[in-house]
Amino acid sequence: MTYVIAQPCVDLKDKACVDECPVDCIYEGPRKMYINPDECVDCGACEPVCPVEAIYYEDAVPSEWAGYLTADREIFASLPSPGGAGGAGPLPADHPVVAKEPVKEPVQGSS
Repeated sequence: MTYVIAQPCVDLKDKACVDECPVDCIYEGPRKMYINPDECVDCGACEPVCPVEAIYYEDAVPSEWAGYLTADREIFASLPSPGGAGGAGPLPADHPVVAKEPVKEPVQGSS
C-alpha cells in the first residue's frame, strides 16, 4: 500500500508535501505532483500538510477519483528508477488521467 495524490492537486501544485517527505518520493509533473509507490514508505507525513486535501491512502481514494489509483504507479512504470525526486527534475509528461482534466484557472487575487 502507498499514498496517492488525486485530482485536487491538478493545477494547484503547492509542494508542501515535498518539504515533508522524508524519503524524497514526491515528483513534480507538468500539472500535478506524483508519489513514486516504489519509494514511498507509507509514513503519512505528506497527507496532513496538503492544503487541498489531495493525498489519500490507497484504500481511501474517493471513488470519483479512482483513475488516480493507478496514475502514480503507471507514470513511473515507463521511466528508469530515478532514486529520489531531488535530483530527477520534473517528469516529462502527466499521466493521461491528469492530461484529460480541464485546466483550472488561478483564483483571482491568489499568487
